Amino acid sequence: MNGNLAAQRHELILRAVRTHGTVRLRDLAELVGASAVTVRRDVTALADRGLVVRVHGGITMPRHAEPFPRGPQPASAHPLVGLVAPSVEYYWPAVIQGAQTAVAAAGGRLLLRASSYDAAEDRRRVHELLDRGAQTLLVAPSTTGRAGVELLRWLGAQSVPVVLVERLPPPELPTIALDAAVTDHAIGAGLAVRHLATLGHRRIGLVTSRQSPHSEAIRTGWTTAVSSLSLPCNGVPALDVPPYGSPQWIRAVDEVIDECLAADVHAVLVHADREAIGVLERARDRGIGVPDDLAVVSYDDEVAAASDPPLTAVRPQKHRLGALAAELALARLADPLDRPVHRVVLWPTLTVRESCGTKPA
Repeated sequence: MNGNLAAQRHELILRAVRTHGTVRLRDLAELVGASAVTVRRDVTALADRGLVVRVHGGITMPRHAEPFPRGPQPASAHPLVGLVAPSVEYYWPAVIQGAQTAVAAAGGRLLLRASSYDAAEDRRRVHELLDRGAQTLLVAPSTTGRAGVELLRWLGAQSVPVVLVERLPPPELPTIALDAAVTDHAIGAGLAVRHLATLGHRRIGLVTSRQSPHSEAIRTGWTTAVSSLSLPCNGVPALDVPPYGSPQWIRAVDEVIDECLAADVHAVLVHADREAIGVLERARDRGIGVPDDLAVVSYDDEVAAASDPPLTAVRPQKHRLGALAAELALARLADPLDRPVHRVVLWPTLTVRESCGTKPA
């Protein structure tokens, strides 16, 4: 019975928004004869299915179902583009520089705000950029947990175009109409595993950085590649480690090396460069040669070429990713209604150096 009542309310809400285009939540509560809490729950369910879009104080039609379509609107001659990055260190400077290059080429200006992998902080930074007049936004938001889902719902309801950078909506929001530019880190891990396999390695270990949001995708790519190549995984070390240089680092890297020796593993993919260089250095301290005794591939390629020996590395195309995200935002700004949602995926590349026992081509 309750399900039937909810379905009836949903139909009334959809009929109202189709008729009027935009409807206030308090008017919906009167229309369906339910409390404000119940109506907000109904609206959330409809928005998650992509049937309505939440705006301040009410709901409206999705962009793809605009009741009175208009032609493409001319973009500003000098667009103001906001960017919320979770950090301005390590991975993100190249992404930011790529976005800056694309925005400048379009005659616009990029406004940067740094956040801290926190949904509430992300929201504050977006508010700051909107208050500064940003016409479109590039955001690398927190997407985990209830706070992350609510943040994405809120971003999807903004009146300016929003492009996600290195983030995709979670399964709870399958139809949220947000463009995105991302790196396929699972493919990158697979490239590393396949390279090591071509060199004759059958038991290939994995070391991931505990604090990185990309570790899960890298682990998935490693698992998929190992399975598809029919390589053994039982007993092969797949470890998370703390950041290089932290108080727990030496103990963690010794555990990595000990487990590799015990499991007869002579090849390992390490995320990221700092940790890979740390593994190499610690192995050398213990009399284990790279690449003679242990082949190492790094995931990141920020400083891998400067290692001794130079590290073979998977490189996410960070500069291009930032430029592409900005191009998506500018294109959406020029055509806010008729342009379909774009989800663009870039593959990393593998640069072969000397840490696997092979010479660069």
